Order: sequence, then C-alpha cells, then structure tokens
Amino acid sequence: MNDSGQGAGSAAGSQRKDARRNRQTLLDAAAAVFVTSGVEAPVRDIAAKAGVGMGTIYRHFPTRADLIIAVYRHQVDACAEAGPALLESCATPYAALGQWIDLFVDFLVTKHGLAAVLQPDNAGFDTLHAYFLDRLVPVCDQLLDAAAGRGEIRSGLEGLELMRGVGNLCVGADSDPRYDARRLVGLLIAGLRQPQ
Repeated sequence: MNDSGQGAGSAAGSQRKDARRNRQTLLDAAAAVFVTSGVEAPVRDIAAKAGVGMGTIYRHFPTRADLIIAVYRHQVDACAEAGPALLESCATPYAALGQWIDLFVDFLVTKHGLAAVLQPDNAGFDTLHAYFLDRLVPVCDQLLDAAAGRGEIRSGLEGLELMRGVGNLCVGADSDPRYDARRLVGLLIAGLRQPQ
C-alpha cells in the first residue's frame, strides 16, 4: 500500500514539475516573440517557438492579457534574479551593470504595448508597475553601488533615475526602425564611467 502511495505522490510531483517547466518554456518563448514582434504577435508564433500546440498556451493563459501579464512578471523576476548572479559571474561590477542593463532593455521592449492591453484595468497596471519597482530598483541600486564602490562609475547615482533614463531612450524604438535604442543606452552606460 505504501509503495503505491509513494508512486502516486511521485507521479503527481513529476507532473507538477512538468507543468512548471512547460509554463516556463511558454513564457520564455512568448517573451522572445514579443521582443521581436510586439505583444500583438500571433499566438501560433509563440506556440511554434515553444514547440507546443496552441491549445497548450490557451490552457495556461486563457486570454492574451493573461499571457502578457505573466510574461511581464516572469521577465521582472528574471531581471531581478540576474543582477546578483551577474555580480558574481562578471569580471567587474561595471560589466555586470552593462549586462543587466541589456536584459532590462529587452524587458522594456517586451513591455511595450502592455499599457494598451491593460487600459481597462488600471488597478492591474498599477499593481504590475509597483511589482516592477519593488523588484528591480533595489537590484539596479545594488549594481550601481558595487560599481561605484570599486571606483568604476561616478557615485551618487540612483537605480530609479538610471532606469527612467534607459526607459526614455527605449521609447522611440518601436516607431522608427532606424532608431537604435540599444546603441544610445550603451552610450548612456559608458557615460557613467568615472573619468580616469
């Protein structure tokens, strides 16, 4: 009796792991498609990128808004978790900051169109914006403090200030194919360097 009970528990745990992995795969695929094609990209493109049927996407995310919100939260979490990991793995805090800002730019590109999707639900948008600030501003502050502490960048910079600047540089990226937000953000980050 115990053996079959453990087998059932193990099977259920394995199914939950598979469901979490499938959801993660869907979110990663949707984020990648949103970066290249925007939040209005066809669901079939996301399904193809994830290697699943469209029914699988709708089972996890019944509406486009559900999917977009889930991708938004997923990317906020990934961006927040990347900061400390980059500080550990990069040669310098400044290098970690640069790589983190690249991830943040990807996130901002994906986020474009979110406001239009959530317009009828201002409370939902406000909740997501608060989540964004709570998770990402401390990470950006940590990266800036580490780089300033090593004398790589000017001191006294605040995460929210830098994130707003990066966000403002990304605004025009969707309306003009000649506009290279990533290049301008790179110049901004280069301008943080401490004069030698």
